[in-house]
Amino acid sequence: MTKPASPLTHLDAQGQAQMVDVSAKVATVRVAVAAGQVRMRPETLAAIQNGDAPKGDVLGTARLAGIMAAKQTANLIPLCHPLPIQKVEVQITPDLDLPGYQIQAEVRIKAETGVEMEALTAVSVAALTLYDMAKALEKSMQIEAIRLVSKTGGKSGDYLA
Repeated sequence: MTKPASPLTHLDAQGQAQMVDVSAKVATVRVAVAAGQVRMRPETLAAIQNGDAPKGDVLGTARLAGIMAAKQTANLIPLCHPLPIQKVEVQITPDLDLPGYQIQAEVRIKAETGVEMEALTAVSVAALTLYDMAKALEKSMQIEAIRLVSKTGGKSGDYLA
């Protein structure tokens, strides 16, 4: 026997979009980690690593953009709650085997709802900014594999990819 589908939380009785009411939920510590990658030619990776990109500090700018993006998620994704984020960490690591960069974001909060979208947004915008900062070197870079890696806290429990 199949389990009946749960009601769609972002639709009201008339099928109209609504923000979920989380006011009755208990505030708990919630952490989400997301990851992605930017694939590029080895010479593009080398130029970025050597600080030879025409637009300047590619990695520092991309890291800052990811942090700022996490804080703006509610302005970008419809029906996301604006959240008092307490920590955002974005790491951008060279990967010679790719070649390119691995991007990881961790977002932490104590609240009634999770921060998965904030972590995913941080990775996405960091990757887009890395592309923008380095596109003069290579326009064929590929942004890939943006995904949720893990999340803890909340009613739905923990998740590990």
